[in-house]
Parts: sequence; C-alpha cells; structure tokens
Amino acid sequence: MEKWVAYAFLSMLFAGFTSVIAKMGLAGISGDLALTIRTLFVSLFVLGFAATVIPASDYSLLNRTNILWLGLSALTTTLSWIFYYKALKLGDVATVALIDKGSAVVAILLAWLLLKEVITLRILIGGALIVGGLLVMVKKP
Repeated sequence: MEKWVAYAFLSMLFAGFTSVIAKMGLAGISGDLALTIRTLFVSLFVLGFAATVIPASDYSLLNRTNILWLGLSALTTTLSWIFYYKALKLGDVATVALIDKGSAVVAILLAWLLLKEVITLRILIGGALIVGGLLVMVKKP
C-alpha cells in the first residue's frame, strides 16, 4: 500500500472518532462554544506538531501564493466547522457525518474544474455511490 493511502485511511479513522467524541462533548453546551474549545486544542496540537517535525529552513519556502491559498483553505475549514457543529448539535452523528463526507463529491468536481485532475469511471462511480448514500440517509421514512 502506498504511504498516502495509509495516511488517508488513518485520516478517515480519526475523523470518524472525531464526530462521535465531539457529539459527546456537546452535552449541555452550545455548538459554538464546543467548536471554540475544540479549535483551541487543535491549534495547540498543530503548533506542537509543527515545532517537532518542520525544519526551520522550510519556512523560507513559503511565498505569498502559498499563504493566500492556505489562508483561503483556513477560511473554508472554519465555515465548514461552524456549520458542522451546528448540525451535530441538532442531528444524529451518523447522518451529519455522512452528509459532511459528501464534501468528497464537491472536491472531485473542484479538482476537475480548477486543478484539471482527470475524472475516471472509477471516480465517477464512487462519487455517484456517495450521492446515492446521501439521498438514502436524508430521505424521511
């Protein structure tokens, strides 16, 4: 297995835990407060990670374009997290988490439009299955 695939599966695993643990942490408080506390912890953990693994020389590689795109990514992450926590406070973890993972379809389309990535039949089928799963999960019985 290629290293990036292993990393992607680990990301999936931890993201799954994140949703359930976050829902448990929402007990008795607002989603907004929960998000703020979680984000403070994430900031501390990421800063600690950066301090231990990023060589100081890497910072000189940053340019305005990197900072612009990473800043925009931070903005969209912030908006995603705000709405995710609002949904998580009100809804079931399984449904909210699945809808959130529908972002993969958005990513596929944006990667095709903006990055000129190739959409293969395998990717089309996978995306269609995700959309199908979303429709099944959100349909009221």
